[in-house]
Amino acid sequence: MTIVDACTRRRQGGSPTAVLIDDITLSDSARRAIVRRAGTSHAAFVDTDAGATPTVRFFTAHGELTNCGHGTIAAQAVLLHRRRIKEHRSRQRTGGRTFDTTAIQRDDGIEVWFDQGPVEIQGCSAAERDSILATLGIRPNDMATEDIPCVASPGTPRLLVPVRTLPTLLSIRPDLRRLAAECRRLGYLGCFVYTLSPTRNAATARMFAPAIGVAEDVVNANSTGCLAAHLFATQGRNSIEVEQGHTAGRPSSVFATATATAEGISVWVGGIARVRSSPTR
Repeated sequence: MTIVDACTRRRQGGSPTAVLIDDITLSDSARRAIVRRAGTSHAAFVDTDAGATPTVRFFTAHGELTNCGHGTIAAQAVLLHRRRIKEHRSRQRTGGRTFDTTAIQRDDGIEVWFDQGPVEIQGCSAAERDSILATLGIRPNDMATEDIPCVASPGTPRLLVPVRTLPTLLSIRPDLRRLAAECRRLGYLGCFVYTLSPTRNAATARMFAPAIGVAEDVVNANSTGCLAAHLFATQGRNSIEVEQGHTAGRPSSVFATATATAEGISVWVGGIARVRSSPTR
């Protein structure tokens, strides 16, 4: 097992993620137990026996995830690190989908990008929005007036919620039990709350996902891709950097670029990963 700090910012922080070259005889309950033992919120299990395209599965202590953005960044960083090469363009199979990845050794870590694919954006009803906002403790005057909440899905839906200021974002203290219940009722992975920078293509965000056993993610890369798709659709922005990890004391950055394709708005997501030197058993 190797621990990777995924999506670091200026050589610091990132989300600690366990990566294991998988023993396919392990049960899913054993994989959940490994996450608990590692003390990380997520773990990536990489099956390299399937040929040139590895299959990667993601688990929290709560259960398996369909996909995981920062887990993909961590897994691809470990694969490049093991090969002891400078750059690798590859593919990954996760959740029934096969997609392109790129990993490059940089001075500050391993830069990884992956094709998130098309992101579906749709509105949410006022009742659904208000039920989530109540669990977050967000009041109507906390909301950003130039943007609206929406549901975004790269395969699993989550609610994107814009707030006006960084202090508002950092002050959120959700009722996690109620938030988990509402997300399960509505079929959401969680809630990605963000505030946009007024001067550049940047944002700061927090991801709450108690419905899958993660009270607050240090980093949520897939939600960054969802935000990029939303901003491309509504404001024409095609790239963004999203800072995360502030409340955890682990400064982190995720990058995303969105383009229009025949399948809809498609996104590439990237970050810098630091592979800790010694694997553990």
